[in-house]
Amino acid sequence: MQYPPNVRIIRTPCTGRLEIDYYMQAFENGIDGVLVAGCEEGSCHFKDGNLLAKRRVNSIRTVLAEAGVEAERLRMVNVSAAAARPLVEYIKEMVETVRKLGPVKVKETVNKTSRGAGL
Repeated sequence: MQYPPNVRIIRTPCTGRLEIDYYMQAFENGIDGVLVAGCEEGSCHFKDGNLLAKRRVNSIRTVLAEAGVEAERLRMVNVSAAAARPLVEYIKEMVETVRKLGPVKVKETVNKTSRGAGL
């Protein structure tokens, strides 16, 4: 299975370990979209890491929207590690969403908003 060449995959032990600043820095550094692919609900090795990640992603989407960045640029999906085909489809959908939105236009308020969010 192949995904688009402009996608960079970053593996982590658990999506629940990704702090809010990690996502915000991605956009501040010019990343146009972030897809978080976590374990299927109920199958996280770290018990509830994927549920924590989902709450964080939803909170950050709100912060992004307040900062003038489309919330659709950040998405979380739950997919089995053995399910390559669905993962590739999620990646392709995300790439298409970002392509339609165009390059991210991060305002300086993203930095201020993300640091004051207290999430």
